[in-house]
Order: sequence, then C-alpha cells, then structure tokens
Amino acid sequence: MADRTNTAFGEIIKDDSPHVQELAWAVRDLVYDVLPNTTEVVWVKQGGAGWGTGPKKMSEHFSYFGAHSDHVDLGFFYGTELPDPKGLLEGTGKLLRHVKIRSLEDLQRPGVCALLEAAIKHRVPQPTNDKPVYIRK
Repeated sequence: MADRTNTAFGEIIKDDSPHVQELAWAVRDLVYDVLPNTTEVVWVKQGGAGWGTGPKKMSEHFSYFGAHSDHVDLGFFYGTELPDPKGLLEGTGKLLRHVKIRSLEDLQRPGVCALLEAAIKHRVPQPTNDKPVYIRK
C-alpha cells in the first residue's frame, strides 16, 4: 500500500463522495501493489494523477486516474496497444483507454491486474528509483 499521509492524491479526491474516495485509494493501492516503486504525478488543478516509471506523461507513464460522481477510471496511456482478452477497456481515442471502477469488486475482475502488468512493460522504461516518488504539479 502506498503512503496516504500528506499526499496531493488525497487533495484531488477530498471533495468526492466517500464511495469514490474508497475506490480511488483502492485503485492507487493496486498500482503500488503491482509496481511498488511507481512515480506518481498529481495534477491538482486538473484533478487527475498519472503513474509511471518517471515523471514524463507520455514517455514514462503507463496509467492515469480520473474521478467521476459514481466511479473512477483506471486509464492506460497506450491502452489501444495492450492485450485485453477480458474486454475491460473502454474508450474511443487514438491511444487512451480506461477501465471504469464502480465497486471494489471491479478491481478483482480477471484482467485488471494483467492490464497494469502489461502497461508497465509497454513503451515505458524500467524504473530507476528504488522507492515510490510523489510529485505534485
């Protein structure tokens, strides 16, 4: 589980419903379970976050986060290029795809972890840091 104290991530979800906050923390925890030394960049004004092996959005990030009124999105920067045998990915953009997380059980669906694991290895360099990095923008 990633650090939850004094984080910019907590700041971007503080006004969301308790349900959405719970989903947000669970998604974030899953990312850190899969890659413990993740670099997190939080864009406070935009209300979103990106996770990667470094701070650069399209060249080092593999995933992103967005909160909505009743769910959160676990997004993938190169989602159209990832294997998705369970058909979880949604979206119509050129590259971006996301999985809607409406409940904690959604995170347990077969394929969610596999998407994260595939994204970490696809088009991003290996991490150079040995512990998590938190960046607020």
